[in-house]
Amino acid sequence: MAGKVNHEYHILPPDIWPLVGSISALTFTSGMVLYMHDLPHHAIVLGLGIAGLIATFFSWFSNIVKEAEAGDHTPVVQLHLRYGMILFIASEVMFFVGWFWSWFDFSLFPSTISEVVGGQWPPKAIEAVMNPFDLPLLNTLILLCSGTTVTWAHHSLIHGDRDGLKKGLWATILLGVLFTSIQAYEYAHAPFGFGQNTYGSAFYMATGFHGFHVLVGTIFLIVCLRRTYLGHFTPRQHFGFEAAAWYWHFVDVVWLFLFIVVYVWGGWGAPVH
Repeated sequence: MAGKVNHEYHILPPDIWPLVGSISALTFTSGMVLYMHDLPHHAIVLGLGIAGLIATFFSWFSNIVKEAEAGDHTPVVQLHLRYGMILFIASEVMFFVGWFWSWFDFSLFPSTISEVVGGQWPPKAIEAVMNPFDLPLLNTLILLCSGTTVTWAHHSLIHGDRDGLKKGLWATILLGVLFTSIQAYEYAHAPFGFGQNTYGSAFYMATGFHGFHVLVGTIFLIVCLRRTYLGHFTPRQHFGFEAAAWYWHFVDVVWLFLFIVVYVWGGWGAPVH
């Protein structure tokens, strides 16, 4: 009985995917550097890095799902997973703080940037800004509704309502796809481009990275929906879904700040497109 488990912790077996993920991340960033400097073979290096990262995500998270279904995620392990998710979201918060910081720096001190800005915000090169009460307001309502539907799904799961869980997840995923589609349409018809001045650069980096997070969150929820149909979640053990719900609410809150700071306040008084 020397090998009998007498504790609630999960001792991970040796796994190759952390190493593969690290190498893939290095390959991806190297490919990005090659691409930005227009050096040869950047497409091959970048493609290998992306393929390695996708394989790592799929295989590593598949192992985590198998561990959960095998009963390795005890209450103690689930608590530590929640700590890890909280720290991850905290790091994401600081990531967006950087973009908000740059936006406030550009907008509050326009005279210290360059002659292109012309000592005003939005810069004089910007002939028109996005109308915040058109598509951005619609997207705000869509994300707020999606926060409600994912909460509905969570509530249904806790109370053993599998049908409500599926409907809530389907509604949240469809709202996420609709948000992404509207933002892509907005980008396609924007009155200013990326990289022309500080306004355009800060706008596209902040809203673009948020859009990327919405895409990731939508994929996260699709995985949860697939697992729901496989019967993986129970009212007592559903950390995978809980983490997805936390992430989605984080995306909602960040968008509210983006809408107020970037769209409403950032373009106040300027001609709208």
